[in-house]
Amino acid sequence: MRFLSQSPLLLLRFLLVCFPIVCRPTTAAAQRNPATDSLATQRLLNQVEAFQSSPAVRFGTVALSVRRVSDGEELIGYNARQSLPSASTLKLITTATALAVLGGNYTYTTFLEYDGRVQDSILIGNLYVRGTGDPSLGSWRFTNYYDLSALLKSWSDAVRAAGIRRIQGAVVGDASLYPDLTTPGTWPFGDLGNYYGASLSALNINENLYRVFFNVGRSIGAAASVARTDPSLPYLTFRNSVTTDARNTGDQVNIYGAPFQNQQWLTGKVPMGEPANEFSVKGSLPDPAYFAAHALREQLQQNNIPVSEQPLSVGGGQPITFPTGGSRTILSQHKSPVLTELVQQTNFQSINLYAEALLRTTALSLDKRVRSTEASLEALITFWKNKGVNLDGFRIRDGSGLSTVGALTADNMTGILSAMGREKAFPQFYETIPVVGQTGTVRSLARGTAAAGKIRAKSGSIEGVRAYAGYFTAADGERLSFCVLVNKFTPGQNRAVTAALEKLFVNLVSLKGR
Repeated sequence: MRFLSQSPLLLLRFLLVCFPIVCRPTTAAAQRNPATDSLATQRLLNQVEAFQSSPAVRFGTVALSVRRVSDGEELIGYNARQSLPSASTLKLITTATALAVLGGNYTYTTFLEYDGRVQDSILIGNLYVRGTGDPSLGSWRFTNYYDLSALLKSWSDAVRAAGIRRIQGAVVGDASLYPDLTTPGTWPFGDLGNYYGASLSALNINENLYRVFFNVGRSIGAAASVARTDPSLPYLTFRNSVTTDARNTGDQVNIYGAPFQNQQWLTGKVPMGEPANEFSVKGSLPDPAYFAAHALREQLQQNNIPVSEQPLSVGGGQPITFPTGGSRTILSQHKSPVLTELVQQTNFQSINLYAEALLRTTALSLDKRVRSTEASLEALITFWKNKGVNLDGFRIRDGSGLSTVGALTADNMTGILSAMGREKAFPQFYETIPVVGQTGTVRSLARGTAAAGKIRAKSGSIEGVRAYAGYFTAADGERLSFCVLVNKFTPGQNRAVTAALEKLFVNLVSLKGR
């Protein structure tokens, strides 16, 4: 041994012979539970490995986790502990937490109030619309609930029913429940002016979006001028460089804006040949609470109830800078659809605004001290850790998955989904998840295959990322949770990625859970 210690090369050879190193792939770390090992499992893993080494994902990462719901046992893990972008599959975690904490029958309430006093049919004070975070206020998605125009009319009618014929004060959009700037700091700037990047407010309205209509040019390259907006936003100004493109080229417009900024930039192209030579795209309201106040003031004045002052808004980091008349009197209360309906829309239509609203509402219910997105995420993390879920590698930055730097592991996702499967609210949650090949954003996926109708999954897609997560019933009747994340796939390989994922789904439903 003295000789070996004096010769590093001989010592290394001695150690390798006596203590051989077992090498395992670092990019394709596959695990499987021997208790459930089968030909179906091997076939699935072989397919995933082939997918990982294919031109479509050769320089990226495929991750897969499959877990039994009944006891949380992981059956298959492939790169399952690598933190990767989740895209919109994160909405499953947000909505599951909301249902587990708040219950399926939870509703939001929005209040119409005034301060000051009513004297001789004159309100000497301010009229307030006070929000509590309802993302569906004034939305067109729900039957038996007011859309924007009906909502504004109901508020105006409530003012008149109170005997008020004039307001000597302001209409105020009160979003003060959230005192911080609610837009997650990691959201891409290029998304913020577009409808899917609409910022959260405690007083959301019309899903915090509007449409801008363009007068389409008569030739390719001709300027496309702004015709109007719907709803009307006279306080919003545009810098517009949008031009006309060929027929059937679709929406190529990007809207650049920021919260509380009333100038937006319009770039890109719109197609020729649209009806009435108009084409519309959806943008995000820079201050939803201000729009609510503006729109209600306009409605009141149309109904011959003049308002002396200009509209105001508070909340989202804005201080209260106007005189108030002390305590408030409630004129009307607007109830939202129940939480199960809101969650279904969130998961079926993948609405970022709804997910961010549910995150903040759930966190406030768990901890009244929560005052930011970051603190809300901590409350969510604590909730699932207390349920025994391993959240190593869980680095989310919002509630919707729009953040490009947020990440989680496939193991995190199936851990939470399996834990949710043992919660009282699980049956309601399960019904809010789209069915592959049939509904929601996965309705066209795996149609005509053995997987169609057998998997409930939420999709996720941002640049270079495709993700799916949810539940399926194994061949032996066992309910399993799953998550597949594809990160940094090769540009131009969308069809190949889709085909591989559809094949993966077919292999999933052939697995056994025991």
